[in-house]
Amino acid sequence: MTTIHNLGFPRIGAQRELKKALESYWKGEIEQPTLLTVGHELRQRHWQQQADAGIEWLPVGDFSWYDQVLDLSALLGVVPDRFKHNEAQVSLDTYFRMARGRAPSGQPTTACEMTKWFDTNYHYLVPEFSAQQDFSLSSDKLFNEVDEAIQLGHKTKPILLGPLSYLWLGKTKGSDFNKLDLIEKLLPTYGEILNRLKSQGVEWVQIDEPILALELPIEWQQAFESVYTRLPVKGLKTMLAVYFGPLKENLKLACSLPGDALHIDAVRGGDEIDTVLSWLPVYKTLSLGIIDGRNIWRSDLDALLERLQPLQQRLGDRLWLAPSCSLLHVPVDLNQEQQLDNDVRSWLAFAVQKLNELNTVKQSLDSTDQSNDQSNEQALRISREALDSRRTSTRIHKPDVKQRCNEVTAAMAERASPFEARIQKQQARLKLPLLPTTTIGSFPQTQAIRLARKQYKSGQLSETAYQALMRKEIDEVIDKQEKIGIDVLVHGEPERNDMVEYFGEQLEGFAFSQLGWVQSYGSRCVKPPIIYGDVSRTKPMTVGWSRYAQSKTEKPMKGMLTGPVTILNWSFVRDDQPRATTCQQIALALRDEVCDLEQAGIAIIQIDEAALREGLPLRTREWEKYLEWSVNAFKITAAGVKDETQIHTHMCYSEFNDIMPAIAAMDADVITIETSRSDMELLEAFEAFSYPNDIGPGVYDIHSPNVPAVESITSLMNKALVHIPVERLWINPDCGLKTRGWPEVNTALVNMVCAAVFLRSRYKRSRAS
Repeated sequence: MTTIHNLGFPRIGAQRELKKALESYWKGEIEQPTLLTVGHELRQRHWQQQADAGIEWLPVGDFSWYDQVLDLSALLGVVPDRFKHNEAQVSLDTYFRMARGRAPSGQPTTACEMTKWFDTNYHYLVPEFSAQQDFSLSSDKLFNEVDEAIQLGHKTKPILLGPLSYLWLGKTKGSDFNKLDLIEKLLPTYGEILNRLKSQGVEWVQIDEPILALELPIEWQQAFESVYTRLPVKGLKTMLAVYFGPLKENLKLACSLPGDALHIDAVRGGDEIDTVLSWLPVYKTLSLGIIDGRNIWRSDLDALLERLQPLQQRLGDRLWLAPSCSLLHVPVDLNQEQQLDNDVRSWLAFAVQKLNELNTVKQSLDSTDQSNDQSNEQALRISREALDSRRTSTRIHKPDVKQRCNEVTAAMAERASPFEARIQKQQARLKLPLLPTTTIGSFPQTQAIRLARKQYKSGQLSETAYQALMRKEIDEVIDKQEKIGIDVLVHGEPERNDMVEYFGEQLEGFAFSQLGWVQSYGSRCVKPPIIYGDVSRTKPMTVGWSRYAQSKTEKPMKGMLTGPVTILNWSFVRDDQPRATTCQQIALALRDEVCDLEQAGIAIIQIDEAALREGLPLRTREWEKYLEWSVNAFKITAAGVKDETQIHTHMCYSEFNDIMPAIAAMDADVITIETSRSDMELLEAFEAFSYPNDIGPGVYDIHSPNVPAVESITSLMNKALVHIPVERLWINPDCGLKTRGWPEVNTALVNMVCAAVFLRSRYKRSRAS
């Protein structure tokens, strides 16, 4: 019989219950016991949903209050000194201070750095290691949740991020050392964890080593054999799980490592199945991740069965089936969606539906009686009809869009003049001071704004009344910025629900769910658009708002757009054509918007590409092709304007060292980046590369409720001045201010402007002397 299991389930809840409880706790509206009750209820519900779908081995440890990597740091006692953790157990509030810099109790301080989880839109908290790092069991969370699941009668499969992936994902602090040297200290604590799980009655443990999908240095490859020879605990079965890509040069290594089972991503690495079978020892179980855990399209169940039937005959009970990776990256349940177009809805599968697909495949493979055959044939027939409908739908393919893509020329991706010539014209037009201040785009989305949008969408508020309310909000945002003394203004984006969804709602080829929420980090959830067809723009999307905002001030007002690569990477993208083709379609639609903004008198246009790096393939040898078409898409979007129009772009939570040539090739006049949590370390890459254009390093960590003091901002800018000439520096927050409150935003921006004034004055004095 075929066994089916799951690598992880969305933790936020179908109605974002976790998000709401977390934010209430952080605000002091509920006590910790109430928060813990919400978590307990969510875990119970999610385990039952998976059991109802036929999942035999349920994941435990996939639930997290903020992030699974941070959970492991707490479990291992990896708490930086600044959090003043002196107790045997890492408290929940210490955990939250590590994530956010602040919690209901404990001294506020700088939060841990946050970055992308491989090539997904999920963010993890980066572990910080010192050369003298110690590891010790410091949290009972995992063990308590195992007890919970066992008491409910579930067969549990605890999930642990493997020791080598954990070290790989962390960063060294203080003295320079090889973090791989910490493995000898780390292994005994992993041994304690595994032994304790065994004592709880656990039979299987899933150990995730996703870095085996990467190009690894030789010393890291060699470390796997040494580590996994010593890691097993007698009487406890372990499954090594690799996902997000094929194994390639790590295939033989992964197959040969000690353990009882190997899970591979058969969606992204399906071509390797036969090779894996040829190297996998006959005593090992093979788990195939056959259902895409990263996208929301139905699976082709007939094709899967055709591929799996001979494998089942060959492997028998040694064949396990699962999603390709954790279902953290998809929404919870399609059955909640009542307003999606029927055709589009029929093409989709969210987490619950993906588990049902998995069960259908299992039942079809194992079916022996007629009733089972009939039940599964109905599920297969529905799947077949949906796939046929999608393949033949006239709503997907638009000849005029394809024709425009065919007419794109190389000249369409190039500005008229080089940066050195453009910046002179822009400075003459804008007349900005040294170290100009700006913000990244959004301002706080208050309850009043959200209520107005909700009433407008439900028909309770007319379009005229809604627009009047939004214009009033824009007026207030402009007035606040002018009083603070910011140099380049934004309109605050009160009319926008999300930086991707807002544009997708106005472009052809997009669909939207009501409750298709996915966790980005902590309590931050996003509702990715669904790109199902060819993309085009039918009318201007932002021009009216930007024109109105510019009419209210003499200062430059930025036009704000989300770039084509970010719209692509933060959407669920159609899988029936190359992503590069879809991205080019989006770029052409946005190019029209950029040109219209320029015609409306907008002198500065920001095209955010926050997600450019996260789309990189996991292996560097595949980067060149991706960077070629993604950078070209940005340039197509931006290059239709005159020299006098200044193009900005924004990137957040990315490492740039290894893609600096591509960043420079984008040829944005100004790039703003996240640097506050990394203490300006990112600027070293720009200096080493001799990046030629203007840069705005973030000085205000908007993901933390902490308000930066003038001294803190000045200190960060002093570090920036070591790397970048003062003439090319801007001063700005890390990211948009949508999720923050007005009191903290106002104080932080006043401090930012005060720091800029001080630095300008100091520079003038130094020039005079």
